[in-house]
Amino acid sequence: MRTITLINGDGIGPEISDSVVKIIKASGLEIDWDIQTAGTDVIETEGSPLPKRVLESIKRNKIALKAPVTTPIGKGFRSVNVQLRKELDLYANLRPCKNLPNVKTKFENVDIVVVRENTEDLYAGIEHQVDENTAESIKIITKSASERIVKFAFDYAVSNNRKEVCVVTKANIMKLSDGLFLNTFRDVSNKYPQIKTREILVDNLCMQLVQNPEQFDVLVLPNLYGDIVSDLCAGLIGGLGVARGANIGKDYAVFEPVHGSAPDIKGQNKANPSALLLSAIEMLHYIGEHSFADKIEKALYKTLEQGFCTADLGGSCGTKEFTDKIISNL
Repeated sequence: MRTITLINGDGIGPEISDSVVKIIKASGLEIDWDIQTAGTDVIETEGSPLPKRVLESIKRNKIALKAPVTTPIGKGFRSVNVQLRKELDLYANLRPCKNLPNVKTKFENVDIVVVRENTEDLYAGIEHQVDENTAESIKIITKSASERIVKFAFDYAVSNNRKEVCVVTKANIMKLSDGLFLNTFRDVSNKYPQIKTREILVDNLCMQLVQNPEQFDVLVLPNLYGDIVSDLCAGLIGGLGVARGANIGKDYAVFEPVHGSAPDIKGQNKANPSALLLSAIEMLHYIGEHSFADKIEKALYKTLEQGFCTADLGGSCGTKEFTDKIISNL
């Protein structure tokens, strides 16, 4: 039996975590969950929203499923997500965006995978005040970080039978930094002759995504553009409530939904577990449990096709009722 860290989060985190654990258990897959609490609920007792024991658990088990965690505002604590990425060198942010049955959107047949570099660019946080009227942020793009994220995108494409990888930059303006990312893409792409390549400027990409998103397959982007474009793509498929995600490094991987902890509906049986469940499905594929991943995804899709969903998607199911419907469709 495999042991996986489960960070059950705060706000709606524990509710949707319980839902996903029940669904996976009902599928027949046995997992020993190493449950770790984090977020605002543990600050008072442990002094941090991300205690060391959580990191130690992930390092021990290598794989984690993480529910949403609230980042305290104005308390001096940095984002738990950012800290996890930094501590575990989770350099690849993976955001598959695919239409779900009966989830009304402007477009059909959207199936885009956003691969975002997670460690540098403007998000390295190197900035200073030049004078009282001027602040400066420094954008860092390195060949080594660019190589590994581009290679990740191509390897993902090969493993998942994708046809094309498109690099997204603003290299016409930032000729050195974005130019380095683009040239690295060109160099790496030569090692993957079976995958088509494409180059596009980020502003043109955004326009085309809201006109004809079906044309895109795998996108690979530096950190800032990737953050923005991944949320845009989530909007194409119904919003953050159905957006799966993962942060992956050489040694560790953390799978998580993109949405927040929604403390305003905590404990009200209103939360939608779909994004966490979809993230868990990605996790099961990652650890090689493809048959269970497919089985659970089919059950979720069938449930949605039958018209059962939570209020955020226009339905009348509570969290528990939705979970039960999925289990009955396994």
